[in-house]
Order: sequence, then C-alpha cells, then structure tokens
Amino acid sequence: MRTPQVPPPTAEVLQRLSDPRVLAILAGHDHGTPYHHWEDTRYRKPPQELSREEWWAVIKAARLADSRRIPLADTAGRPFFYCLPDEVLRDNEFVSTQTGGGIGLGEDVANPAVRDQYLVNSLIEEAVTSSQLEGARTDKRVAQAMIRSGREPRDKSERMILNNFRAMEFVSEIRSEPLTPEIICQIQRIATEGTLDNPASAGRFQLPHEERVGVYDTEGNLLYRPPPAEVLPERIEQLCRFANTMDSGPYLPCAVRAIVIHFMLAYEHPFEDGNGRTARLLFYWSMLHHGYWLTEFISISSIIGRAPAKYGRAFLRTETDDNDLTYFILFHLRVLRTAIDELHTYLARKVTEVRELTGKLHNEAGHFNHRQLALLGDALKNPGASYSVQSHRTSHRVSAETARQDLLELEGNGFLEKSRMGKKFVYRPRANLAEKVRMFSGTHPEIG
Repeated sequence: MRTPQVPPPTAEVLQRLSDPRVLAILAGHDHGTPYHHWEDTRYRKPPQELSREEWWAVIKAARLADSRRIPLADTAGRPFFYCLPDEVLRDNEFVSTQTGGGIGLGEDVANPAVRDQYLVNSLIEEAVTSSQLEGARTDKRVAQAMIRSGREPRDKSERMILNNFRAMEFVSEIRSEPLTPEIICQIQRIATEGTLDNPASAGRFQLPHEERVGVYDTEGNLLYRPPPAEVLPERIEQLCRFANTMDSGPYLPCAVRAIVIHFMLAYEHPFEDGNGRTARLLFYWSMLHHGYWLTEFISISSIIGRAPAKYGRAFLRTETDDNDLTYFILFHLRVLRTAIDELHTYLARKVTEVRELTGKLHNEAGHFNHRQLALLGDALKNPGASYSVQSHRTSHRVSAETARQDLLELEGNGFLEKSRMGKKFVYRPRANLAEKVRMFSGTHPEIG
C-alpha cells in the first residue's frame, strides 16, 4: 500500500481566483457530491473551465466552511475535523437506527437464550478476523472449535484469537464504565498476552527510551510515524476525556464519536504491538457504552479483512489531507452498513432453519429446546462435526449440567453417538442422522 498523493496547497490557488467566481462556485456546492480525496479528484473533469488544482481549492474551501473540529490535535497542534456530507448523514442514520434497536432478531430467535448463541458466534468471528488482520494464520474453523471446546491454544496465532475473544468479552463487561488509560492498557494486555516478542510491553504504553513502532508497508517503507512516547500519557488522557464527554461542546453523533476514537487510538499508536486490535475494541466499547447494543452482534473486522488496503488508505487519506477525518468516518460507516446487512441475511437464514427443523419435529412439539434444535440443525449441515459439554455450554451460555442433559437427551433419541476422547466425552452426529430426524418427526421429505 502506498501513501496517497498529498493534495496541492489551496490558499495560494484561491488567491488567484476572482472573488465573484469563487463565491459563485461555492454557492452551488452540492452536499450530495461524493466526498472524494485529491487522489480521485485529480482524474475527474473539473467544472466551469477550472484547472484541477483550482477545482480542488474550491472543494476544500467549501468543506472547511462546513467543517466541525474535535478537541483533539496532531503533534503539531493542528486540530482534527470532520464534515457531514449527505452520505455521512445517511449512513449514520442507518447505523444508529439499526444498532440502537431498530432491527428485530425474528420471533424464532427473540428470547435472550437464543440471542446468546448468535452473540457468541459474532464474538468468535470478530476475534478470528481481527487477529487475521494482524497476521494470525489459523484456519477459522479450527479457531472456532478451539474457543468452543475450551482447549488451550497450540501456537501464537491461536493465542491471538483466544485473546481477542476474551478482550471482546471484557469490553462487553465494562461497557458502562468510563474510559481510562488503565482500561485501555488492560484491553491491550488481554489482547496481546503471550504473543509479544517483548512480554514486558503488554499492558503499558511505549516508554521514552524505546524506539517508537511505526507503520510500514509490505516493502518496509515507513507510512506513518506516531507521536513521541513522552507525550503519550497526556494525549491518551485527552482521548479518554473526548470518549467520555457527551453533553458539552458541539453535537457529535455517537457512531461518529466511536469511529473517531478508533482512528485516534491508531493515530497515537501507544503500544509496541496490538494497536489495531485495541483500536477496534475501543470502537466496540464506545458503541456499547452509548447504548448501541446490536453492535455486539456484528463483526467489523470480517468486512475490513476483505479489503485491508482500503482500511489503511482511509487512515492515510485523513493524515495527508489536513487531518480531515471524513474519509475514515465514511469508510467505517460503509463497513458497518455491510455488517448490518449481512446480519439481516444471517438472521433470516437462521429463522428459516429453525422453523424448518421445528417443522420436521412437529410430532414432538415442545420436546426439544432451542439449543437442541440449533445443534441438530448444525449437525445436519456438518455431519463431521463433534460436540462436547464445553462447546455446547460456550455456544449457548448455559451451565455444564444443562449442556450435559441436552446432549444426553439427543444421544438417547438416537441423533448423536458418544465416545471418549482423553478424559472427556464427545458427541458426533450419527451417520443416518437425516433419516433419524425424518423418522422421529414422522415426515418424509429429504432433510439436509
């Protein structure tokens, strides 16, 4: 990934344009126009016989006139700011409505016990994909099985993923607490413990005598040099005040505030390692802290991981264009829209699966609970799967005894077979599971 081309200076270009000409163009500025960076603008045809540099100067003048500053600045004292073009307003309204409670989970998955299953799935997905963004190389299915079974990680990649899962759970637990430098360090410690070349760096900011860790591209070129370690304590305190303040100063939408916190932690880059993971975890904290509960059910890293270069470019465009955060805000809102749309699709599919399986077992309505129905649905799709008391317990957040009774009942009805693996029992779908379900329910169409 290369650094975006720095936009041309605007002040001297504007001075070359007559005032009436500039004012006329500014008066016709359309807030619905896509919020392009200079990288994109320089390839587009400018209006009214302007040069591209003149066109960019007018665009910048219009943006600066509408811009809103935040109480955070770069190391040179220049403030960060953002704009609210139509595309930000639209996406922010969508995200705020959906994650604040506008989306239903469907009648078949509406009770808290079933929601917990989907929550665990999301936590695992975010733990895996966030770690993969930072270099973890474990197969997703293997990682999911590790977390559900409770087994110890076998290597650094698996440790990163398990750490991320635990950090996500920690963020959920402390969602109502104000953000402090100590909490930020605790999140990073949980996310990186046992994975660092320098174990002593876990849970603390870099120190003045240490070489600051920058951001490099795949060829080793420096893309970003973070602030000196000497100023980190004060700057992180300022970030925490920004994160905790809601009632004073200009209004800032909660989703936009969470996105800015994400950006700023990455900008400060206070840790030797784990800055990206910690930044994304702070985004989740902020959204949950302000009541956007459905954020816990989506994975932003799974979307970012499909185009990681765009993620990096969104950071760099802000830094190369006078600290304009709008680029990163737009990118992040689009990620959230995609994640929410995929949650809709996922829930619709799950509702259909639960209803179908319930229909197959209609002769025994009420005999099986939602956890057993979910396991049977998974077993029909994955005949090679295995289940344990620990995995069933983790998936549904129930006690070990409840999980054991669920599995024993399914075994007793001929759906699962039990075998010993070491000191534990595992349960696997019977080879003729589809036939067993068909016979049990009294239906005849094929299942699977």
